[in-house]
Amino acid sequence: MTALDAGTAPPTGLTAAQVAAARERGEINTVRSAGTRRYWTILRANLFTLFNNFLYAIGLSLLAMGRTKDAVVSVGLGVVNSLIGSIQEIRAKQKLDRLKLLHRAPCRVVRDGTEQDVEPEEIVRGELIRIAAGDQIVVDGPVTAGDRLEVDESSLTGEPDPVLKQIGDRLHSGTVVVGGSACQTAELVGADSDVGALTAKARAWNADPTPLQALIDTTVRLIMLTVALLSAAVLANAALKGLSLVKVVQTAAVLSGLVPYGLFFLITISYAVGAAAIARRGALIQQISAVESLCGVDVLCTDKTGTLTTGSMRLERVEPLDGRDPAEIRQQLSAAAEAMTTRNHTVVALAQALPGPAAPALEQVAFSPQRRWSAVSGPDGGYVLGAVEALSAAFAAEAHLRMYDLLDDLTRQGLRVLLFAGTADPAAGFLDDNRTPVLPALTPLALIALRDDLRDGVAETLAELRGGGVDVKVISGDDPRTVAAVAAGLGLGTGDPVTGADLEAMTPAAFDDAVARGTVFGRVSPVTKERMVGSLRRQGHYTAMIGDGVNDIPSLKKAHVGIALGSGNSVACDAADVVLLDDSFAALSPAQRQGRRIVTGIATSMYLYLARVSTSILIILGVAILGLGFPYEPAQAALVLFTVGLPTMLLTAWAEPERPDPGLIGSLTRFVVPAAIVTAVYGVAVYAVLYRFVMDLPDQRLPDHLVARFEEFTGLLSTNATFTEQAATVVAQTGLTVFTSFAAFLLILMLKPPARIFASWTPVCRDKRPAILVVVLVAALFGILATPVLAAYFGLLADVAAFAVAAMALPLWFLTLSVIWRHDLLARMLGFHRQRLDG
Repeated sequence: MTALDAGTAPPTGLTAAQVAAARERGEINTVRSAGTRRYWTILRANLFTLFNNFLYAIGLSLLAMGRTKDAVVSVGLGVVNSLIGSIQEIRAKQKLDRLKLLHRAPCRVVRDGTEQDVEPEEIVRGELIRIAAGDQIVVDGPVTAGDRLEVDESSLTGEPDPVLKQIGDRLHSGTVVVGGSACQTAELVGADSDVGALTAKARAWNADPTPLQALIDTTVRLIMLTVALLSAAVLANAALKGLSLVKVVQTAAVLSGLVPYGLFFLITISYAVGAAAIARRGALIQQISAVESLCGVDVLCTDKTGTLTTGSMRLERVEPLDGRDPAEIRQQLSAAAEAMTTRNHTVVALAQALPGPAAPALEQVAFSPQRRWSAVSGPDGGYVLGAVEALSAAFAAEAHLRMYDLLDDLTRQGLRVLLFAGTADPAAGFLDDNRTPVLPALTPLALIALRDDLRDGVAETLAELRGGGVDVKVISGDDPRTVAAVAAGLGLGTGDPVTGADLEAMTPAAFDDAVARGTVFGRVSPVTKERMVGSLRRQGHYTAMIGDGVNDIPSLKKAHVGIALGSGNSVACDAADVVLLDDSFAALSPAQRQGRRIVTGIATSMYLYLARVSTSILIILGVAILGLGFPYEPAQAALVLFTVGLPTMLLTAWAEPERPDPGLIGSLTRFVVPAAIVTAVYGVAVYAVLYRFVMDLPDQRLPDHLVARFEEFTGLLSTNATFTEQAATVVAQTGLTVFTSFAAFLLILMLKPPARIFASWTPVCRDKRPAILVVVLVAALFGILATPVLAAYFGLLADVAAFAVAAMALPLWFLTLSVIWRHDLLARMLGFHRQRLDG
């Protein structure tokens, strides 16, 4: 695509034929939603995973055999979890698709020599557009005709003051004209324009898993692989023994149920509850996983103007120079402010603090970041307001040494200091013959100190975050000295501020080092800001970015957690993961604590889930090796929802906020491996003893009471086994289920010990709610066993022998596991204990 030269656009604009040709080439001002997925793609990706497809096959097989209950148990949880994931992603897609950085107001273009209004999306490359004060620039391209323009580019640069544009200067889409009128030629449209690129970036779908999600996903995949291998072995053995098709399918359903898919469901529910709690504290969670991400943040990057500060200036002090009359200086300053028609934040602050009658202006020059001064002249002379260093060439600096001492003192206080000066010659003007702004000889009158107030609670919140190990970095488009002063006022150890130009000139390695070490960064462009966040991510930091404008969108999307202020740009809010509803930083600390509570609870739940799943796998292997059939029925396997699922949800809700454990994997290993091995050994022993007890009854005859109870389970086991073998299996399964269920309850007490007898894994817990929960669960299990309908549903037989053997095994199991944990026997056996001592 060739560039369009400034000034070459025909005064009659494009012809209808040229517009049509541009449309055919796709050179139109639209941005496609390529970043988000289609609805069917979302549903397909969530509902038809490899694991779900396996569940569907099992469910359909069970339905075909009339086993409706087993089919629902086998398929239900996976489908529910997939639907929840689909709904979340669809809601995110709808929000992203609605993002528009351009207003819908029509634009005035010149076509075939006549002006006409068109929608922004209908503008094509090469179009001649007429713009005036109040219009938004909708494409990128140069000024080709007309007067000088004053353009607010704060949405892209973060600079609050208008920028002067003349013929040949480039206009950027998304900015707003605040003064003047001109013509612009559309050079970059659609996705090629600045605003198009930002829109595409804002709409992009980020699917980065959180650390906990990644850990659980890896764990589930490993268990799925283990279960797949186990399934192949067990089903091959079943085929050799000639088991019925119903039994084979039931076995497959039990094996598929070993996958701890409920962990994903637990995360989803916990995130939703956490998001609701955080919202009550003033932070809206828009990306549900941000509940966890908040607690893992170790580097917080934040914009300054409008983010740390309110964005509105307040006159703090007026310091007259050379003994001038303060009242006279204030009157002159008031007159100058009232005469300035371009109202930036500085002028507004002066007008509010020094109200006065409107004064006519013969000539005025609007502020621009390039000049860094503004001026106005009247019948009695002219006045200039600007940065001291920008005006110093217009007066004899050596005559005003006190001014520089005072300037340094005010700057150290974090104030924005400007020089108010008058023209030495009252007749001097500020524009030369070509209407270009110039500075005449000046006489310094006063230093004007303004303060951009910090938002309420910012200092306290940042101090609390830093105390919790979060490194804070202030990244702004403002002058580095101003940013440094604000950072110093917040108690941040600023060091030497770094400019965006310095960063851009560095090698990649030096860039990464400067970003990691620095605290204050000024004059940083949006592109460099995004690159800085990416650098922190590459260095292993978990990052959050706080901003309020369109210029912050790239870095908001790049960070692990994007946080926007509720009063900021609407698109920045929509693109962020978290929105501070009242612009209050005070919501961050409670939100982080809530996230840590959720993560702590889910981590606790992983101990129970993985211990139960690992135990079940080992028991299946052990029983298979002994040749005693299959130890579980689908309904019995579903008791995991009762013995593990419900407790983990409550433990998550009751958890205390703690920093994420970097050694979680090692801790899980030291807990789960002994728990699984010991529980499996005793569980297999319980199953084998009961199975042989029933099979070895004299003359293969069962007691009458056992036969009567077993007849209630007619059809439960459709196998080729004898009646006695079926009875032995049911009694053994009952004993095993009772034992493993009570063992799961005791594991809760060992994770949250209410007394020293249970404190073999961790110290005594002050919270007694887990102990009360265990009492309730024990009572509920007894209720199930005592209710024939419920007992039959779960395939359990209320037999004294089953209860007695399970009751005898539990104390021995508890003692064995306690000794292993108290003396860290697993680590000693593997040599880890000695390594830790040596380290």
